[in-house]
Order: sequence, then C-alpha cells, then structure tokens
Amino acid sequence: MLRYSLLRLGLFAGSFAVIWGLVYIHVLPAGLGDSNLFWVMLLALVISGPLSYVLLRGPREAASVQVSQRVERAKRNFDATASHEDAADDAARAAQG
Repeated sequence: MLRYSLLRLGLFAGSFAVIWGLVYIHVLPAGLGDSNLFWVMLLALVISGPLSYVLLRGPREAASVQVSQRVERAKRNFDATASHEDAADDAARAAQG
C-alpha cells in the first residue's frame, strides 16, 4: 500500500514538474495573478489521475489484495471473538437458570 502511494505521489510530482516547465516556457497558459501555483497543481492533479490509473495498474491491484486480506483477517478475528463471547454468554445463562 505504501509503495502504491509513493508511486502515485511520484507521478504527481513528475506531472507537476513537467507542467511547471511548460508554463515557464509559455507552452501552457499561466494562472491569473498569484494563482499560477494553484493552476499548475490542479492541472497536474487532473493529468496524473488518469496516468496513474493506466500506469500503476499492477501496484494498485497488489495494494487491493493487501487491503482485502486485512479485511478478511479482521472479519475472521471479529467472528472468533463474537462466537467466544456467545459461548460465554450461553454458559452464564445456563448457570443461572
């Protein structure tokens, strides 16, 4: 999961650098007034999103497997704890009545 996040961040940083360079050499328009940084960040976000969807398919699927394994393990632990509590509750009720 950390690997995928770092790759996403790297792709965003790379997109930001390329777009900043294109704005600097006037290939892309600059923002209005002091909004140039915001404009470049927004454009980098819009461009890096679809790129990460295509280029980072493998790491994203690996992260998805890790997350689903954690969820399944948590479900198993919850079910085991719940059944243990149910057994203890049943034993306590049987002892009372």
